[in-house]
Amino acid sequence: QVQLVESGGGLVQAGGSLTLSCKVSGRTFRFDRLAWFRHTPGAEREFVVAMHWRSVYTYYADFVKGRFTISRDNAKTTVYLQMNSLKPEDTAVYYCAAATGYTTDYTDNSRYDYWGQGTQVTVSS
Repeated sequence: QVQLVESGGGLVQAGGSLTLSCKVSGRTFRFDRLAWFRHTPGAEREFVVAMHWRSVYTYYADFVKGRFTISRDNAKTTVYLQMNSLKPEDTAVYYCAAATGYTTDYTDNSRYDYWGQGTQVTVSS
């Protein structure tokens, strides 16, 4: 079975930084891509960034370009989301998600098969 476990969330002041981690285990060789999404109450789950598992190609939502960076360790066991210049509107529960099927639409959350439990990020003004 596949497991995704996020960590690293917390409270930070606007302009600060946080690094989230997503530890992956199980049959990760089946992954096509891994992504980070975020969710705030009353809103749709929002795409943040995705990484193709083999090529390490990355695709960012416009609102995080230049501020957030996705990366992966060489052992392919942990994916990171480095978040800089945080804004209050970045406050959300952040989830990592993995997909096994091919798609050209990295942003569609319905195309992801596995999800972590989420980690809360709160940015104070």
